[in-house]
Amino acid sequence: MVSLNVARVRDLYEKVLQEIAKVVVGNKETKETLMLALVAGGHILVEGPPGSAKTFLARSFARAVGVSFKRIQCTPDMMPADITGFNLYSNEGKSGFIEGPIFANIVLADELNRTTPRTQSALLEAMQEHQVTVERQTYPLAQPFMVIATQVLAGGEGTYSLTDVQVDRFFLRVQSRYLSKNDEKEVILNIDQIDASDIRTVTSLEEVREAQSLAREVHLSPDIADYIVSIMNSLRADPDLIAGPSTRGSIALYKCTRVLALLDGRDFVIPDDIKHLAPAVIEHRLKIKPEAAMDDITPATVLQRTLDKVPVPKFK
Repeated sequence: MVSLNVARVRDLYEKVLQEIAKVVVGNKETKETLMLALVAGGHILVEGPPGSAKTFLARSFARAVGVSFKRIQCTPDMMPADITGFNLYSNEGKSGFIEGPIFANIVLADELNRTTPRTQSALLEAMQEHQVTVERQTYPLAQPFMVIATQVLAGGEGTYSLTDVQVDRFFLRVQSRYLSKNDEKEVILNIDQIDASDIRTVTSLEEVREAQSLAREVHLSPDIADYIVSIMNSLRADPDLIAGPSTRGSIALYKCTRVLALLDGRDFVIPDDIKHLAPAVIEHRLKIKPEAAMDDITPATVLQRTLDKVPVPKFK
């Protein structure tokens, strides 16, 4: 039986957000989604312009939660072993495994689309199986394990677009935007205090694991499950899409909405949870046909009309 109750998980969530807010101004949605992804056991893709505090936010989040953190700066000349690690051989014929930066609870893959597809693929096994294989030897990763990947503007100089398979591994995608005028002014006026701030650890690995276990006990009714599947099936049949979301997308939405309910202080999922998280979970999984894109149809457009069309389950 899980020792945490719903109220305590909500309290932990609020404490983490408050601690991060000491040094990271704005981007509330990204802050909230980090905690949601961690408890759901998934990975998150953060898109946004340079200098929008993506790296700083990831590091601050890991420190507040109290887990190990590693950062990988992706470049075109990186090799897969730079991520996973390698065997080091001595003159005596002995070898030892040198762990790569993937061996941490939270791994930041910064500018993931600046490295080649071969190196990007080194993350696939880690993200799906929570393990890496080097020279036929398998090494388990830390638990919990989460990849936070950032990417620069697609199609820019020196970038390699993520494959559909890679993108599908991310539970959620969020945007890290430029600050509002007031928020940027606050940063400028308080930058010395922000630079000097020391993020405290306000939770622990054990509490995170307990929260993950409790999230699995959140009730999601068969009607809500049918609602998720109906949305996905409608998207797969949409004439403006080359491809709709995979079953992995359905699973991600299922897991993330349970956590959203938990963090909102509930032990059951409601239809509004599905609608709230659908953009972050689904939009990056949709591929628009070229002719539809020419008519300014976007993944957001297709998703919204699907949500408007699919009947919402009603409860007595």
